[in-house]
Amino acid sequence: LPAIKEKNLHAALKSPSFSLVRGDILDVPLLDRVFGETRFDVVVHLAARAGVRPSIEQPLLYEQVNCLGTLNLLEQARKRNIRRFVFASSSSVYGNVKEIPFREDARVDRPVSPYAATKAAGELYCHNYFHLYGISCTALRFFTVYGPRQRPDMAIHKFTALIDAGKPVPFFGDGSTDRDYTYFKDIIDGVEAAVDRDLGFEIINLGESRTTTLAELVRIIEKHLGKKAVLKKQPMQAGDVLRTGADVSKARRLLDYNPSTT
Repeated sequence: LPAIKEKNLHAALKSPSFSLVRGDILDVPLLDRVFGETRFDVVVHLAARAGVRPSIEQPLLYEQVNCLGTLNLLEQARKRNIRRFVFASSSSVYGNVKEIPFREDARVDRPVSPYAATKAAGELYCHNYFHLYGISCTALRFFTVYGPRQRPDMAIHKFTALIDAGKPVPFFGDGSTDRDYTYFKDIIDGVEAAVDRDLGFEIINLGESRTTTLAELVRIIEKHLGKKAVLKKQPMQAGDVLRTGADVSKARRLLDYNPSTT
C-alpha cells in the first residue's frame, strides 16, 4: 500500500500549496514538530487503520492507531488552540441497526468489529474535546467510498481486477448483503463543506442514499468488463454487517450535501 499511496500523491506533490510529512500519528515528537512549525486553522483527520476483517486479526493495532492516534491529534488541537477538527468516522459504527436508512441518532453501542468500535470511540473523544475545550468537531460517517485510486482491498477494485484476470472472486454469503456505495467526489464535497463550517459538535452521514446488493455489484462489473465472474462462494464473514444505507438529510441541511454519482 505505501507504494500505491506514493503514486496517488504524484500530482499533489507538484503543488506549492501541498507538503508531505512522512510519519505516524502515534509519534508524538513528530506531531509536536509539525504542529509547532505551522499554524493550522483546521485539522482534517483521515488517518486510520481501515477495514473490518483485518481489525479482527489485529485488534490491538487498530485500537492504538485509531483511538490513541485520534487522541494525539485532538491534544495537538487543544495545545495549539486550533478551533476546528473534522474526523473521518464510518458507517461501520451502526453495526446491524435494524432501521434503514441509518440516522445519526441511532444507537451505536453495539459494534460488530474492533474497527467499528474504534471509530465509535473516536466520535466520543471528539465530543469530549468539544465539551471540555470548545473545539468544534464534526464527525463524518463515510459509507463505502469508491472511485479512482481506491484501496486495492476494497470490493469494487478487487472484484474488477479478479474478474478481468479470470480469477476466482471471493463471494461472501448469498449476495443479498446491501451497501451504500459513495463516490469519492461526493465524499470530498462533504469534507470540504465541513472544513468551512463551525458546527460545534455534530455527527453527519456522508452516503449516496441508495443501496446495491453484492450480487448486483458483480453483475454491474461483469457488464462493463464484458466478462463473467468465477465466484468462490464462502459463508458470511464475522464482523460484516448485513446492510448499510445512509439518511443524508442532515448532511443536506448542514453541509448543502448533494451526492450526484450513483
